Amino acid sequence: MVGSPADEPLLRVDDVSYAYLGRFCALDGVSLDVHRGERVALLGANGCGKSTLLKLLDGLLFSDKGTYRAFGADVTEDSLEDAQFSKGFRSRVGFVFQSSESQVFSPSVREEIAFGPLNMGLPRDEVERRVDDTLAMLGITDLADRAPFQLSGGQKKRVAIGSVLAMNPEVLLFDEPTAALDPRTQRWLVDLIVELNAGGKTVVLASHDLGSLPELADRCVVFSEDHRIVAEGKPADVLDDTALLAGVNLVSV
Repeated sequence: MVGSPADEPLLRVDDVSYAYLGRFCALDGVSLDVHRGERVALLGANGCGKSTLLKLLDGLLFSDKGTYRAFGADVTEDSLEDAQFSKGFRSRVGFVFQSSESQVFSPSVREEIAFGPLNMGLPRDEVERRVDDTLAMLGITDLADRAPFQLSGGQKKRVAIGSVLAMNPEVLLFDEPTAALDPRTQRWLVDLIVELNAGGKTVVLASHDLGSLPELADRCVVFSEDHRIVAEGKPADVLDDTALLAGVNLVSV
């Protein structure tokens, strides 16, 4: 898979529309550029299209209209059927789902974190090194041989993140990363996202956690309830615009 030129966005969505079952609109004429090293937060009420856009960026859904380019190449259903292209794309984009239950499925934590690198075809010793490094970085080495169903919600979140980080992707997608977490785990996760971005990762996240936006994002993209982007700007500017937030049903006035 080719790399994008220095002046081209890392990810580019152009005039994309998508409807579930061909009838239920989720995205309507959405365009978005994400540049290398950015932290972009997608804001909006439930059902506005944030999660759908993340799935499109991860190649899990494909638009009914418009185009999506990543790393300088078109991402389509056909292109992802090419094994070499798919391997390159999947290794460079990682998606942490809102619900860890949807993501964690292996018999043990160690096997869960090893799953992605093994499917990339990495040598066994490299896979083991990545697993050990990821367990240590996330502070879950002591959970390595536990079954995921035995873990708390916060522990499952760490494992889900670990399964993505073991792939060492360039782009990290997070769907409501701090939702349903206790305050200590929320703080840990915000700090981790900041640290990962400082280490060179590009981050796109969907969030209702307005309080963490100044730490989590450089730029906010605001969706209306009719599935369009209606505003974007720095977190401080967006948070100060009460009329905007009220208009998209993120705050009540």
